[in-house]
Amino acid sequence: MSDEKLVGIVLVSHSAQVAASVAELAKGLAGGGVTVPVAPAGGTEGGGLGTSAELIAAAAASVDRGAGVAVLTDLGSAVLTVKALLAEGDELPADSRLVDAPFVEGAVAAVVTAATGADLDAVEAAAAEAYTYRKV
Repeated sequence: MSDEKLVGIVLVSHSAQVAASVAELAKGLAGGGVTVPVAPAGGTEGGGLGTSAELIAAAAASVDRGAGVAVLTDLGSAVLTVKALLAEGDELPADSRLVDAPFVEGAVAAVVTAATGADLDAVEAAAAEAYTYRKV
């Protein structure tokens, strides 16, 4: 399967370390088969806590393979930043979508599903379904 038709995943956290670690975890749990394009977009340009529209846009461009980009976020202002980028209309690749999902579990589900060659709707559904995962 060609990487060119895979959904890209962007993980937006207030912390660069959290975004990078969740990306590493999700890719690791997806197995060694198809490599899904995943990019962390954490923190600010200066390395502080927060979110950066520029880092998010660059991450989305880096994972765009023409099948859409699923963007998962951790906390409130990350959501607002992604919504603002989507409203601009030209800041993110075509078919970029903010996915309502838990950050860690949703990221794993999104990457595992994208690795099967699933489309953006299926990747979004798998990530959102992670809200139903019970721990007890």
